[in-house]
Amino acid sequence: MAEIAVFPWCQMVLGGGSHFKGRLTKQSPKWQCKILRPRSMLVKTQMTNSSTYISRISTDIPLYEKPGASFDQYLEDKPRVFKAIFPDKRRSQQLDEEEWRVHMLPIEFLFLTVHPVIDMRLRCKSNGTGYPPGVPCHISKVLELDIIRWELQGLDDVLKPSQFSLGVKGALYPDRSGPRSRLKGQLQMTISFVLPPLLALVPENVRRDVSESVISSAPFIY
Repeated sequence: MAEIAVFPWCQMVLGGGSHFKGRLTKQSPKWQCKILRPRSMLVKTQMTNSSTYISRISTDIPLYEKPGASFDQYLEDKPRVFKAIFPDKRRSQQLDEEEWRVHMLPIEFLFLTVHPVIDMRLRCKSNGTGYPPGVPCHISKVLELDIIRWELQGLDDVLKPSQFSLGVKGALYPDRSGPRSRLKGQLQMTISFVLPPLLALVPENVRRDVSESVISSAPFIY
């Protein structure tokens, strides 16, 4: 049975997902996919004066493939890929062939409880066409992740932040250019907002904590 290290994104999935192990099986040949600890991981969080928070994450781990069980084929099966990243069916639903809706964990902010809901898209690209920045053109196939819609549930209109935006760009791909195959990934998450007047005096460290809570609770984080 071949082992394929797959989707370090879900190591922080759904609040405590670092202990999650995804398992997939496929007949002739059989696959077993497990979350392995990344050999190297870089996490950077930056804050600007406009209340914009950015988290950048990259990963690079060994990829083991058995002849006849290419990881490229696995990436094409998007429902199976999504199930490996989001095992909790109660908080996700498929919208169409490429899109899913995910209910993230609630976020506590002062006296408020916010329930973020995101619509995300998984899309495969190949032959170097339309690859995300930073992905070499020689890579055979790339799985691209994007947030296309979002909603903050549980807030009254007077408390909703204006000019709020949530952006996510991610990519996962096999790299076979070296002596050993590697599974590489990159993800950037950006949160921008302006607090309403009622919450304008909230200290910066509290704002930062809230933004980090949003980032860490995101189900696609490595």
